[in-house]
Amino acid sequence: MTSSTMRVAELAELVAQGGVAVLSGAGLSTESGIPDYRGPTGLARKAEPMTYQRFVGSAEARRRYWARSHVGWRQIGLARPNDGHRAVAELERRGLLAGIVTQNVDGLHQAAGARRVIELHGGLDRVVCLSCRERTPRAELERRFLEANPDWAASGRINPDGDAVLTDEQVAGFRVVDCTGCGGLLKPDVVFFGENVPKPRVDECFSMVGGARAMLVLGSSLAVRSGLRFVTRAAALGLPIAIVNQGPTGGDGDAALTLDAPLGRTLTDLTTRLTAE
Repeated sequence: MTSSTMRVAELAELVAQGGVAVLSGAGLSTESGIPDYRGPTGLARKAEPMTYQRFVGSAEARRRYWARSHVGWRQIGLARPNDGHRAVAELERRGLLAGIVTQNVDGLHQAAGARRVIELHGGLDRVVCLSCRERTPRAELERRFLEANPDWAASGRINPDGDAVLTDEQVAGFRVVDCTGCGGLLKPDVVFFGENVPKPRVDECFSMVGGARAMLVLGSSLAVRSGLRFVTRAAALGLPIAIVNQGPTGGDGDAALTLDAPLGRTLTDLTTRLTAE
């Protein structure tokens, strides 16, 4: 039995007991064609990420953001769940999960059939008006963008958070649209840099961890506090922690089990082993 096989067997033993809180990150979605910043497919960012303060304070910043996001949505919106997402949904279907907290904004857990998913950073498939707070589907906004920009076209490398790298020349001339109800500014329903995750959402995540028997981290480097805090809480509660990721993570020191391996194959092997048992 290889070392990898032995570790999957250990993981199956942990998951089979149920009550597992899953924390997923960008590494779970790379096999769906969405790049990761820090994993093997990671891309060095060529521009600073949009902050909430710049977005609300500058019409030009909003033009740049929405032009880049409009191009990036073509790839994000067409992405489909991979074997890893489907395996997590199957674990939920079997009643083995306490719930899923995802740092991703791509909606692929839900597309794979998972039901109890907390989107820590929100979802790119929704848009919120900053004035009236109405939420509308991203598809509706994309339709309006196409109508407002019939002759505009651009392409660029796609970043993990759903935007594209565009030049100033490419951005020029892109027309932004506002809320049809009140004329307010539209923003993707995601947490920008400089913006806090809503406290009730964070509390819900902590509650899920507090009610779990174990934690399973999938495809997250745990390089920032946003996700690491839940692993830290799990460790403080004495929960066994397993991490499947390509590359080291900030939570390895608290983990009872770590697997440096592709997510899709490893999670498929896990569900297969659980079925056999």
